[in-house]
Amino acid sequence: MLYRLTGFTNDLGFRVFLFEDIPEDLGRGRNYFVRADLALTRKYRIPLQELPLLCCEILRQRTGNDDTQHTFTCTEDDMSTYARDAAWAEERKPETHTQANDREAGTATGINIQIMKERLPFVRRI
Repeated sequence: MLYRLTGFTNDLGFRVFLFEDIPEDLGRGRNYFVRADLALTRKYRIPLQELPLLCCEILRQRTGNDDTQHTFTCTEDDMSTYARDAAWAEERKPETHTQANDREAGTATGINIQIMKERLPFVRRI
């Protein structure tokens, strides 16, 4: 099932997302609400921009064949799993060209005095 984010509201420390399912006949879908605790997003350092994706995934996992439930809550376990998976993906992200150059130079800015002296012999010692 596909879902479309149609809006959100803030409710006592929660962000409540409204989703609508997209039926196969592309007619009018049913509405679903997913609540996310903003304190937990700060605890697990989940950016607010990623909350709709997380909530949509929770919706996909929990709706199944049950047409009676239309309100869900993003639990602390959901957020900790999401944060752990995001950290795992970040660790395995390929190194960019800039990061490789910075590492070679020995600093985050890519400037290393020794390398500059080797490459530019006319640099005066201070």
